[in-house]
Amino acid sequence: QVQLVESGGGLVQPGGSLRLSCAASGSIVRTNAMGWYRQAPGKQRELVAIITNGGITNYADSVKGRFTIARDNAKNTVYLQMNSLQPVDTAVYYCNAHGVRRSSGSYYDDEWGQGTQVTVSS
Repeated sequence: QVQLVESGGGLVQPGGSLRLSCAASGSIVRTNAMGWYRQAPGKQRELVAIITNGGITNYADSVKGRFTIARDNAKNTVYLQMNSLQPVDTAVYYCNAHGVRRSSGSYYDDEWGQGTQVTVSS
């Protein structure tokens, strides 16, 4: 069983920063990509940022220059540094692991964390 555990959400004032972390566990041998998605009330879940096992990154246009994604392959952990946060960034942020291979040989297309709330408000 693969588990993704997120941490680091909370309440921050406009212009502030937060750092999200997501640790994947479950005898994982390799994860092709890890990323962050978010879902605001009344809106669909959207991609925020993704990083491949080789370090290639992709960001939503709305967060380019403000957010930075990084990963530690040895720890199966992905991070999202969020700077210059604005109220429009308020959402539940979900961690995603794509293409997960376990030591047992089993393979999972997509696994999701439980989500962490980020609220940007004065």
